[in-house]
Amino acid sequence: MIGRLFKFHGGIKPAAHKDESAKAPIRRAPLPARLIVPLRQSTRATATCIVEIGQKVLKGQCIGEPEGFLGTAVHAPTSGTVVDIAPHTMAHASALQTRCVVIEPDGEERWIEHAPFDYHGASRDESLAWLRACGIVGMGGATFPSHVKLGKGAGIETLILNGGECEPWITCDDRLMRERAADILAGAVILRELIGAREMVVGIEDNKPEAIAAMQDAAAASGHGVRIVPIPSLYPAGGEKQLIRVLTGIEIPYGKLGGDYGVQCFNVGTAHAVYRAIAHGEPLLSRIVTLTGNVEDAGNWEVLIGTPIEELLQLARPKPDTDRSIMGGPMMGFALPRLDVPIVKGSNCIISASPTLFPPPPPEQPCIRCTECAKACPAELQPFELYWFGRSKNFGKAQEYNLFDCIECGCCAYVCPSHIPLVDYFRFSKSEIWARERDKSAADQARERFEFRNFRQEREKAEKAAKLAAKAAETRAKLAEGGEAPAPKTATEPGEDPKKALIAAALARAQAQKAEVKPQNTDNLSADKLAEIADIEARRLAAAVTAPAADATPGADTPAATVAVDAEFRN
Repeated sequence: MIGRLFKFHGGIKPAAHKDESAKAPIRRAPLPARLIVPLRQSTRATATCIVEIGQKVLKGQCIGEPEGFLGTAVHAPTSGTVVDIAPHTMAHASALQTRCVVIEPDGEERWIEHAPFDYHGASRDESLAWLRACGIVGMGGATFPSHVKLGKGAGIETLILNGGECEPWITCDDRLMRERAADILAGAVILRELIGAREMVVGIEDNKPEAIAAMQDAAAASGHGVRIVPIPSLYPAGGEKQLIRVLTGIEIPYGKLGGDYGVQCFNVGTAHAVYRAIAHGEPLLSRIVTLTGNVEDAGNWEVLIGTPIEELLQLARPKPDTDRSIMGGPMMGFALPRLDVPIVKGSNCIISASPTLFPPPPPEQPCIRCTECAKACPAELQPFELYWFGRSKNFGKAQEYNLFDCIECGCCAYVCPSHIPLVDYFRFSKSEIWARERDKSAADQARERFEFRNFRQEREKAEKAAKLAAKAAETRAKLAEGGEAPAPKTATEPGEDPKKALIAAALARAQAQKAEVKPQNTDNLSADKLAEIADIEARRLAAAVTAPAADATPGADTPAATVAVDAEFRN
């Protein structure tokens, strides 16, 4: 057990603005007129819709089955009627659409039958499947599936519960720890048992004294040996790699995760959701959302997933000069393209912004190579180099400088004296690299399909030739056995066409069949007629002997031979 704290590189100390929303207790948001529940709760996976328009659903009923390994189930946040299943704008800066289930609440809040899950009596795989079926994902904003993050149940020595909440304005985790500390620790104990960790540590920034005190009291009452550790308030101390560094001294290198070094992090909101899923059998239907900024009544509300943000904002009463709404914090959040988008599992804060509260940024100026961005970068990158590579579209070089280790925390842009929106350049570079990789993958797949098509055609051609040769050999063998005609040379000899051999065999067989044909209606003929017939047969026999069989072609004049060849190819 490590008894001291460590430091991470860089970081900044912006104005916290926590008191505006942290003073009031959590309130429950009323039912909206409609709930818009996206079947895609994250960029990684989606769910398959299993309900129909007009269907009645109960609170907690599964409406979307998970797809793929990273998928989790989606549930009806309340009882009501499915009135539409259609694309709807996502809560994302791109303003792209995703398929959503629109539910009209009936106001009765009728639950499905649910009961606690005995994870002690179940296997570990069954417990993970239960969490997946309950839709449990990371509540810190990334929404990574918890059943995947729990790993194999071995190799993790330390479980860290992240209560840092380092970004300004956001206080949902702070209020959750103050009011539901015992439930959070109960969920954390479940996570520790499922992941097989030996010790558990809760890291909370020291600007949350009430939350620290509440968690310490709950830890003492639980008797599970949980350590509550206050950490210095330094943004982004709540980042996973940064928190691991502060609490354990382990520095996670580029391209690696905490699980590779025996440490795993979970958000306090995730632990609370795990407790509700195991102890009460409740799927993830709601979350705590901070409403703050340029509003008259800032605070935290427990909000159903799918609640339209335009209805939710009315609870905080934005002031008239509000010009935009930001989802997330001011450092890593984004301005919402429209307000009818729904709350999702990763929505932790909505900030009402105004020109007074968040003045427009000054115009961008040229980079002066001051390296202040590199000094502030918690990932120990060189943002000024990444900026030049991104601006010149030298994306390969940007990857060499570990572009994808950037957590987009915004520290570099915050300290930049030239007011360069560095994070925007990094996001542009990442999106371009992803797009090119998708194009390359599509081109590789097309090339593989083309090569396989050519291979298939050559294989079919060879198989067809082999079949023709085998059939010709079989025909010659039959003719040789019957003594009807001499067997020509085999098709396997070099330079011989199997088709010609087959034609020759068919002609020989036709001639043999013709020789066996006896004249009909020759009874009671006169001597003159019999002599005429004998003369005709003699001339025909002489012609057959003098005409070489090898000169026969598919266009032979003999009708019987032509019919025989055609029949051979049809077979």
